[in-house]
Amino acid sequence: MLSQSFSNRSPWQLIAGLLLLGLSACKPPGKAPSGPPQAIVPDVTVAKPIARRLTDWDEFTGRLIAREKVEIRARVSGYLTKVHFKEGTEVKEGDLLFTIDPRPYEAIVQRAEAVLAQAKTNADLANIEAKNATTLRQGQVISTEESERRLKSAAGEQSAVRAAEAMVTTAKLDLEFTQIKAPISGRVSDARVTQGNLITGGTSDPTLLTNIVALDPIYVDFEVDERSALKYREMHKTGERESALFQRIPAEMALVNQEGWPHKGEIDFVDNQINPGTGTIRARGIFPNKDRLMSPGFFAKVRIPGSGEYDGLLIRDAAVGDDQGSSYVWVIDAEDKAVYRPIKLGPLVDGLRVVREGLKADERVVILGLMSVRNGSKVKPALADMAVEPAKEPKP
Repeated sequence: MLSQSFSNRSPWQLIAGLLLLGLSACKPPGKAPSGPPQAIVPDVTVAKPIARRLTDWDEFTGRLIAREKVEIRARVSGYLTKVHFKEGTEVKEGDLLFTIDPRPYEAIVQRAEAVLAQAKTNADLANIEAKNATTLRQGQVISTEESERRLKSAAGEQSAVRAAEAMVTTAKLDLEFTQIKAPISGRVSDARVTQGNLITGGTSDPTLLTNIVALDPIYVDFEVDERSALKYREMHKTGERESALFQRIPAEMALVNQEGWPHKGEIDFVDNQINPGTGTIRARGIFPNKDRLMSPGFFAKVRIPGSGEYDGLLIRDAAVGDDQGSSYVWVIDAEDKAVYRPIKLGPLVDGLRVVREGLKADERVVILGLMSVRNGSKVKPALADMAVEPAKEPKP
């Protein structure tokens, strides 16, 4: 009968019946779910801002310069007989650097000393004659004119003695100048003139022999723009911050290959006028250089306090979102709902961002999972430390 009933049906009826049987077989047992689907509550990591006393810093660029620099030049002429230092090393004040042949100057000293001895003999003789002249004049043995001549002759011989003494002093100085010593302590350059060469001394184009630069401490020269200079003076006037015009202020420095600000020093000088060509004023910082690794000429970054101390909040940069040029964070309220919060940012401090306005110290800020947060939506917050980087989300 079954085969007979199927045979009496059309092919289209058979196909429709098979489809109905297949759909009924795929249908799961039980009742179908009713109502809207449950919303997924995202997991987020939150942290409270770090409250701290802060100071804003202004950054400038400059160059290292030597605290003292001396060009070593000859004071007397002669042949260079000895170079006493190792090039590129440190020398101390008073160390012997060069020797010029002293023999010609020793002879000059001996001649000057002989002249001095002769002048002293003549002066002694003139003094005796002057003393006798006084006695003879009282006895009217010699004339007044002869007495006066002898007295003036004695005075002239005394002048000759002083001139001869000056010649001896000059000759001894020239002899001393044949030994060229370091006037300061520091690192010496190379010898520009080698042994055996004739060098020229004196004040008219003397021969340059080498130079010495002092390395510890070391200076950094930098230019401060006019707007910043005016700001610092206004802060001094209001008592917010001291001015480097009147006392030293703290400064920090880093070279181009250094992270952070490893060198701590002070601003010890500000120039007395603005450069009208550049609109800047020159300032100088002084920094310790005990290991002697910083050398004059290095490029350096310098920062100085740009404000007085104030109470500020710090958060991670990763917690900050950008909304058409404005910054915001997600704050989680008491009901664990996300609240959109516009904020005003400041500079980075120790890797954290300063929040100037818009946030309170006891509020919870989303630091991980920002993409899953919507304004007013409920979240599952997990509290973390703002100062510690969270574990990165695993990649899918």
